[in-house]
Amino acid sequence: MSVQNSNSDRALSRKQRLQEKQRRQLAVVDTVDKAEAKVRKAEVEVAMAVTEAVQVFGGVQEASEGLDMPVQTVQRFLGIAQDEVADTGNVVESVVGS
Repeated sequence: MSVQNSNSDRALSRKQRLQEKQRRQLAVVDTVDKAEAKVRKAEVEVAMAVTEAVQVFGGVQEASEGLDMPVQTVQRFLGIAQDEVADTGNVVESVVGS
């Protein structure tokens, strides 16, 4: 009987080790998901600020120069802002063509 108990103890501890490993993996995935959400939120905030800058400076090129940011980066942020506006259903004047 002690052999069976020993085997079940080993199996149980193996099962517990696997469960603990899975719990840690899920915790890491959760942490990464939360961090990605924070990054996305920050990126949207920057995109909205860049959109406002384009309006204030009078165009993409002018905003690029005023912000010391490549035109492609300004355009990328404008795209992010447009996507966010489309996702939220808000209507905002498009500045991509400016």
